[in-house]
This record gives sequence, structure tokens and C-alpha cells, in this order.
Amino acid sequence: MRLALIALLCGAVMTLGYAPFSFWPVIPLALISFFLLLTHSQRPAWLGFSFGLGWFSAGVGWVYVSIADYGGFPLPVSLLLMLLLAAYLAFYPMLFASLLARFSPVLWPLAAPVLWALCEFLRGHLLTGFPWLALGYSQIDSPLAGWLPVIGQAGISVLLIIGAAATAGLLSKRRYVTAVTPFAILLLSGLAVQQVSWQSGTLSTPKITLVQGNIAQSIRWQPETEQPTMDKYLALTEPHWESDIIIWPEAAIPRIEPLAQQFLVDLDKRAADEHSGLITGILNYNLDSREAFNGVIALGATTGDGPSYLYEHNNRYYKHHLLPIGEFVPFESWLRKLGGIFDLAWSSFQRGDYLQPDLIAKQYRLTTALCYEILFAEQVRDNLKSDTDFILTLSNDAWFGHSHGPHQHLEIARVRAAEFGIAVLRATNNGLTAMIDAQGKIIAKAPAFEATTLSQDVPVVRTDTPYRRFGDAPLWLLLGLAGIIALGLQRTIRRRPSH
Repeated sequence: MRLALIALLCGAVMTLGYAPFSFWPVIPLALISFFLLLTHSQRPAWLGFSFGLGWFSAGVGWVYVSIADYGGFPLPVSLLLMLLLAAYLAFYPMLFASLLARFSPVLWPLAAPVLWALCEFLRGHLLTGFPWLALGYSQIDSPLAGWLPVIGQAGISVLLIIGAAATAGLLSKRRYVTAVTPFAILLLSGLAVQQVSWQSGTLSTPKITLVQGNIAQSIRWQPETEQPTMDKYLALTEPHWESDIIIWPEAAIPRIEPLAQQFLVDLDKRAADEHSGLITGILNYNLDSREAFNGVIALGATTGDGPSYLYEHNNRYYKHHLLPIGEFVPFESWLRKLGGIFDLAWSSFQRGDYLQPDLIAKQYRLTTALCYEILFAEQVRDNLKSDTDFILTLSNDAWFGHSHGPHQHLEIARVRAAEFGIAVLRATNNGLTAMIDAQGKIIAKAPAFEATTLSQDVPVVRTDTPYRRFGDAPLWLLLGLAGIIALGLQRTIRRRPSH
């Protein structure tokens, strides 16, 4: 029980490694402690579950805000639902610890990264996937960030596990001096890789304006606030028509597209007259098929002169990776009967295609990842084209109030920029609206919970990072080889006492 409580604490302090705290050394220290605990535990599954419960209860506890404030559940039920989510996510560290215990501790630096990667793959895909708080995100400001363009976030997670397992093994043998070697090598190699430039040049530097409306979640879908909300976005945009691209956030227009035709036609004409491209989030509800989509459309100046908008024109994007509960309800027939957060407005969307063309705004091309989708590197990579100029991500994090959830969301967007060597434009309803350069550094960031705009010249660069070219394939090949070697060595170790 004592070891489980220590593991719970180790997991909880992991939160300090992620935004907004961003004290990245906490992550390797917590992981080393976790491996040391595993070497002394007779119940590895229970220890892994305790570690995961602490990690996700503290790290993803911000979901409580949306459950309590918008789900309609009393306080005890809201806390229970949050803990159930954390317990589900803790299953994966529990599975990892259970499988790792089957290997001799001397093989842990070889077996642990394979098992961790497999468990994280499952967490990122089962039940549509929820890979939030993956280890690599915590290292965007550490020397290990140099590896992001090479092996991506998943690769850095593997490096952290290798370093932690090796360090714990040395500490358990009381080799205190050499115990610093694994992470010293990893950090120095990261610094060395940071010196490599993957860019081939800057093509242009368009002026971008991001508009943050700061519309309270409680009034976003009230009919009487539709026109005032649209008027507010127009007023915020008015001083910035000289920008090449103007971007409004997710569902900024609170009227479904078929009923917003006159507003969209007028907005399209105004943007075209100003020679500006305007991108906005909007919900589309097809009145004939009764299908709803969470979408993004481009208006105004595109590839030519003059207005370009028509209802369901091609210059649009429909969200593919929907958020469970928020945008679709699994086991819908009985969960909706519980009401509250399981029966929110606009929680029955259809999926857009997995592969979609870039949006075009004033001849610039933007690959879109709508809100939650920025979490999925593989989907973003598969949608990037050779001539993509920016990654665009729109969001509405008003669901999570003043919690650390929006900060973690921005951190994830920074990692995507560094992995693919392409600037990310992030427009949100109430923060954190930001522009991120091709190295994952924040160029400009708007203050949260203010109605404001953010204007900046953002370079269009061409890069060819190894991760953009190959994705996770080389990593999985190496992990597969490591797994085969680890299994072979483990069999050898098991046979040895019989001779």
C-alpha cells in the first residue's frame, strides 16, 4: 500500500512537467522513481494503476470543469465521472507494468520502450483514442525537443522511457555516478540535433490576423445572441482588412450555415473587395439529409479575384476525428437517457473524410486540424501536402474555463509545428490564441478571456523534416527489432537455471 501511494504521488507530480507549469525535468525524475518502485513491488499491476491514476487525475482533472459547469450533474457525480475517466486512462500504465514484470529487470531498458509504445498506441486508438499527456509533449522546451523533427513526440516518449529504465537500473545497483549517463547522453544528443536546420528557405511573409471573440459558453447557442456575436466578430475584424489572412475560431458563426447565407455572402464579398482571405469555423446542418458537420470554410480572396462563396462550396473542411461525448455519443441509445453532458446540443456530428484538401485563403494553403484533431500527429501528417503553407487549428476551449487544459492544448500544437517544420496558426474563442513558428516557438499569443485580435507577419517556410517524410515508421521498425531481441534474451535467461 505504501508503494502504491508513492506511485500515486509520482504520477500526480507529472502534471508539473506540462504546460502551464512546463518544468520538464519533473518527467524523467518521476519516471525514474516509478521504475525504482517497480523493482521493489510484488504487485506491479496495482503500482502501475496507482501511478496512472495520479498522473491522469491531476493532469486531466480539468475535464471536471465542463462536466460540472455544463453537464448538469451534482458535484459528487461530476467528481465520480472525472475519476472514472482517470481510472480508464490508468489502465494503460497498469497494462504496461504488468507486461514489464514478465521481463528480467536487466532487460527493462530494452523491453520497456517497446511495451510503453504499444500501450500508448492502444490509448491513442481504442474508443477513438485519447493520447492526451503523452510524455513527449512535456519536452517541447527541453533539449530533447531537438529530436521532434526527427522522431516526433512518440519517439521522445520512447527516449524518456529508455533513459528512465536505464537510470533506475543503475541506481538499484548503487552505481550512483554512472546513473547520470543515460540522460546526459540523451540531452546532449538533443542539443546536437537542434543545430541541424531542416528549412530550405522562406517563400513569403503574409500578415495574419487571428480574432478571439471571447463569447461565454453559456450564451453561444442562444438565438437572441446570434446576431450580436456575428456583429462582434465583424467589429473586431474591421481594423484588420489589410491582412492577407483573417481567421475566426471554431464555430465562431453561431448560426448554422443554411440559415447564415446572407451573412456569409456579404462577408465573402467584403473580404474579396479588401483582397483578404477570411477563414471561419461554422456548423453545417444539411436540411435534406439531416446531417450535421463541424466545419471550417474559407471566404473572400482565394485563388482568384472576386467573391467565391457558395453553399457547400469546395473550399471547406469537415472535422473527421470527433470528440467523444462532446461531438458524438458512444452507446447513444442509452447514454443520452442519463441527460446532462451526455445530451449536449450539437453532439451528433457526422465525420468528414480522413483525407481532405487544404483550405485556400489568398492563394495560401492551410492544412486543417479542428480542435481535438491537433492531438493526432498521424492524421495531420497524412493531410499535409508538399505545398502546404500553414497548419491551421481552430478551437473553443471555453468548456474548460481557467484550468490548465487550454495550456496543454497549445503545447500540443507547438509540438506539431516542431515535428513537421511548419508554422501553426491557432485561433480560439477565449484563448489561448497563438501563432507558432516552424520550430515550435510561440511568435505571438493573445491574452486569455479577452475579446481581442492578434496580428503578425508569419513566414512561409519549406522544410523536409525526417518525421514529416517518414512519420513513426522507422520508430516502429526499431521497436519491433528491440522487442524481438528482448524476447529472445528473456527466454535465454529463463532457460539458464535449468543447465
